[in-house]
Amino acid sequence: MPDLLIELFSEEIPARMQTRAAEDLKKLVTDGLVEAGLTYAGAAALSTPRRLTLAVEGLLAQSPDTCEERKGPKVGAPDKAIEGFLRGAGVTRDQLEERETPKGAVYYAAIEKKGRPAAEIIAEVLENAIRNFPWPKSMRWGSGSLRWVRPLHSILCILSDEAGATVVPLDVDGIASGDTTEGHRFMAPGRIAVTGFADYEAKLKAAKVILSPAERADHIWADAQSAAFAQGLEIVEDKGLLAEVAGLVEWPVVLMGDIAEDFIHLPPEVLQTSMKEHQKFFSVKNPKTDRIEKFITVANRETADHGATILAGNQKVLFARLADAKFFWENDIRVAEAGGQPWLDSLGNVTFHNKLGTQADRIDRIAAMARALAPSVNADAKLTEKAARWAKADLSSEMVYEFPELQGLMGKYYAAPAGYSAEVADAALEHYSPLGPSDDVPSAPVSVAVAMADKLDTLTGFWAIDEKPTGSKDPFALRRAALGVIRLVLDNNLRVELDKLFDAQLLRHEIALNEDGESRAALLRDLDNEIADHGVFGAAIRTVLDHFDGDLSKHLAEVKDSLPDVSSDLLSFFHDRLKVYLRDKGIRHDVIDACLAMPGNDDLTLLVKRAEALATFLSTEDGENLIQGVKRASNILAQAEDKDGVEYSYGADVKFAEDDSEKALFTALDAAEAAITPAMEGEDFAAAMTAMAALRAPIDAFFEAVQINADNQVIRRNRLNLLSRIRMICGGVADLSRIEG
Repeated sequence: MPDLLIELFSEEIPARMQTRAAEDLKKLVTDGLVEAGLTYAGAAALSTPRRLTLAVEGLLAQSPDTCEERKGPKVGAPDKAIEGFLRGAGVTRDQLEERETPKGAVYYAAIEKKGRPAAEIIAEVLENAIRNFPWPKSMRWGSGSLRWVRPLHSILCILSDEAGATVVPLDVDGIASGDTTEGHRFMAPGRIAVTGFADYEAKLKAAKVILSPAERADHIWADAQSAAFAQGLEIVEDKGLLAEVAGLVEWPVVLMGDIAEDFIHLPPEVLQTSMKEHQKFFSVKNPKTDRIEKFITVANRETADHGATILAGNQKVLFARLADAKFFWENDIRVAEAGGQPWLDSLGNVTFHNKLGTQADRIDRIAAMARALAPSVNADAKLTEKAARWAKADLSSEMVYEFPELQGLMGKYYAAPAGYSAEVADAALEHYSPLGPSDDVPSAPVSVAVAMADKLDTLTGFWAIDEKPTGSKDPFALRRAALGVIRLVLDNNLRVELDKLFDAQLLRHEIALNEDGESRAALLRDLDNEIADHGVFGAAIRTVLDHFDGDLSKHLAEVKDSLPDVSSDLLSFFHDRLKVYLRDKGIRHDVIDACLAMPGNDDLTLLVKRAEALATFLSTEDGENLIQGVKRASNILAQAEDKDGVEYSYGADVKFAEDDSEKALFTALDAAEAAITPAMEGEDFAAAMTAMAALRAPIDAFFEAVQINADNQVIRRNRLNLLSRIRMICGGVADLSRIEG
């Protein structure tokens, strides 16, 4: 079986596009080959800045012969219909076969297709792939119609086996295929003939081209670590930058340079970001001081002066960039030392969303919610409000304007010069966290309150204007925000009632959306005073709305009816996110559903404690069997209630018990209820589950010995009421009807 080697050689492909492009080439070609009947043993795609390479092993020499059976018109159909079928199938009338079907005789045609040589199929597939390649951006050049990311210079396409290599002939806009490639642009120019993949890879390496991106990355990292270690320094690890730099060079040469003393005092993150974004340099730090003292750049060639000229040029450009960063830093420090008020004032001119106001409006809402949240996280309310108002001040700074990825971090650096405490500084850095499932979760009380308020304001705001995630679209990262709140609550073991938080913040949004000027300010003041007096977690926010009855505008009067629906929908969104989060931790979806059906499901910590205890309970033999007994009781009860038209919940009386197992069940239920009730009140779900497990044997014995639908109606009703008691006691722990199996 022959092997196929393809190389598409062009001007430099942007590093960010190379990996995806190599995979696209592999998919387009291999899918096309398989569709044409050419199977293969394996395929691998590789890339360098100037080439996309595909190697396919164990390819069939030609596609197999096939015979396709196609159903045609009925026998006796009009001649035009039959002739059209004959043309489409490529057969003559005498090749048709008549077959009887339940609906009468029908023509069938057997369409035989001879296999084709692999080279013929490859040429068609590759030309189609080249002409329809899914580049994010592409260009035309010269007079041809071909579009490619950069001008395409040559196509290498050969089939090789023990007998040798053969060029697969094709021509794309005047670019004819061949068996040659090129080495390094500067160190090994000129064409190189190859006979197969192994020969190709070896000759490229001899011509100063490392074909594998992974090998180039490993080479860069090993040489960089060695250079840093030799001077007692460390490389700041950055896998994304390493992958990008590996896509910029074909023959990586690592060079290490100095950072001038003028810039070493800058925050290490500023140096690192400036060097990464503008120059694609790695930062080298002193492990004793954590200062960035040197940089590593990766050249694409060896030079006679061992990179001295390249390094000097890079240092010159870098120092100009760092001079800009120093200028931004010094200007920002002056503003911070004056209190940073100009930054806060300018946020009133920055639109957060055209329906949700400015960043200043948003900060007012976040500060109000953070202040209300403070008691729940054991934070000082005044300090928390200060932190919330400072957290986004750096959005107006020159440094963050230049490097948006430093927002939050610069707020921390500027907090102390502005006169704020360490808690406020940490909150500025941490209030964006967690950003993802593996990101660290803040634990400092002030940081937790501000981080929660920030995310909850975003979520309630977009729910208030009905711009929620749909399908895979989530332009405002609302799923990530909800997961962030979930992790903040669970990791810090917080006890908060989300629905009342939603109500309060939704009301703030409604006031902001529908009120103007003095009316808006007065209503917001009254709302915050009411929450301060009664607590977000005391009376429901409907009480707050009732308090405003005399002052509410028409808009807010309508909100009283719509607010619960919006809040409930947002809570359902949180529950969906929580299900995904807990499923990843091994808790079944039906266990979560059984707990979601219980009161207090907006208290996520309580909800998860219940779900974990139930999951543990169901993993035992007693748990599995008890569920079946409870379901059996519920089913019998439901059928009887449907038949009799009554609800059996009046309480069973032991004096009507006839069988010993029946009397034992009364005793067991009394004991279980006596244990479960205080356990549930104390939120000791493990104890409640243990008490419930003790019911397994009495319930099993009861069903084995007793006929529920006895002839004596008094006995029957008493037993049905006993089943009702089983359902009530067990249903107080979780909605076991939702457990599958």
